[in-house]
Amino acid sequence: MTQRKNLILAIASIGIFIEALDIAIVNLAIPSIQSDYGLSSDKVQWLQTLYVLLYGGFLIIGGKLSDLVGKKNIFMAGSAIFLITSLGAGLSGSFEMLAFFRAAQGIGAALIMPSAFSIVTHTFTESRERAKAIGIFSSFAAIGSGSGLALGGIITTFWGWHWIFFVNVPVLLIIIALAWYYLAADEITKSKSRPDLLSGVLLVIVLLMLSYGVHELGRIRENYLMLIGLTIAVITGFKIIQHRLKVQAEPLIEVSLFRSRATTTGIGVFFLLGAYFTGYMFLLSLLIQKDMNFTAAKAGVTLVPFSIMSALFAKFVLPPLMRRLNVWQTGVFGMSLMVGGAGFLLASVLMDHNLILLLCSAACVSGLGMTICYTSLSVISVQGIPPQHYGLASSLASTSYFLGGGIGLSILSLFISSHESGSSVSKVSILVLCVYAIAALAWLAAYTKKHVALQRPSLAATVK
Repeated sequence: MTQRKNLILAIASIGIFIEALDIAIVNLAIPSIQSDYGLSSDKVQWLQTLYVLLYGGFLIIGGKLSDLVGKKNIFMAGSAIFLITSLGAGLSGSFEMLAFFRAAQGIGAALIMPSAFSIVTHTFTESRERAKAIGIFSSFAAIGSGSGLALGGIITTFWGWHWIFFVNVPVLLIIIALAWYYLAADEITKSKSRPDLLSGVLLVIVLLMLSYGVHELGRIRENYLMLIGLTIAVITGFKIIQHRLKVQAEPLIEVSLFRSRATTTGIGVFFLLGAYFTGYMFLLSLLIQKDMNFTAAKAGVTLVPFSIMSALFAKFVLPPLMRRLNVWQTGVFGMSLMVGGAGFLLASVLMDHNLILLLCSAACVSGLGMTICYTSLSVISVQGIPPQHYGLASSLASTSYFLGGGIGLSILSLFISSHESGSSVSKVSILVLCVYAIAALAWLAAYTKKHVALQRPSLAATVK
């Protein structure tokens, strides 16, 4: 790799690092934000719900805009949006303002992610060099997610939660300046037909209405007219989107992808995985700080070893594991760990918040299970479709994961609060997590048993 290519890789990688960091960094700051604004647990969850819904909803739009407007332009625009919204979130004087800027951050992240990936793949064109570059790029995303917990806890404890947003500002200023100077000007290929971006915007609006409707189900007696209206609006919105996808010359989503049962299974299980993992991290942050009285810094330091475990497992254990098992069996194994992690978490609460059981849960979920599931489901999601649609199928899988996080967290919010012994996290909410994981495991296992032979192809063979 030349020095200029290395610098371009660093620019894209740091951009994705900031985006990945911000998904995790807020988790351990949530109890502090909740205390400052006097919020209930079901209301403060909107900080994560809005972020992941708008991130997931605009992800495919971000990819399409990278092709239309140019990857450099979209990367810089996404970084600028993320910078402004980070500053706005840190300066917010009310929860409503904070939630608005947090939601807008999701749009910025949705522009950064696909454009940064496109920058890497277009800069490194030789296959071996590209594989190495994508590996480095992906590792920055993993490091960002892993370090977010520790950094979020330490910053919140010693500087205050506002600084988890302020730290983005100087880094993004440098990234935008370097991107403007070093990234090559975009060569935009004009298309005779324009992609249906309006369907993407409609999808985001419909999913936000759906999430809000789910959130208000607990007050159905007071809000039944509004819920009926939202139901009609959501159904109508989905009908309009379905019609547009069929009649558009260049639809945002290629409907034919869903004819592959394997791809549909991968994307569907990704949705449940997003619902599970987003909810798990949210509950864990409340549980360990509010019910076990850990400071944010102590909570972060306690959980960060499992991020290190995840990185080491991905590097040294996962490749030989996937040579022994086929990708479907690996996915079943990963989801089994997720079910076990929810079980350990429930046992910890039942045994007066036992720390050892809680650490076993974190080891199963963030230490091992998430790495296995995300890797195997990424491969499953592109099975049974033509190679030219791999990029779109991969984007749909990522979108499904984040949308699952938003919808799943809205459902979970109905059960979070507990009046049992003054606990912040109820046993019922953990049972909901168990339902997410068991449903994903059952879906994956049923397909594996019915359609997948017992041969053991390697991951490399599966990808090819």
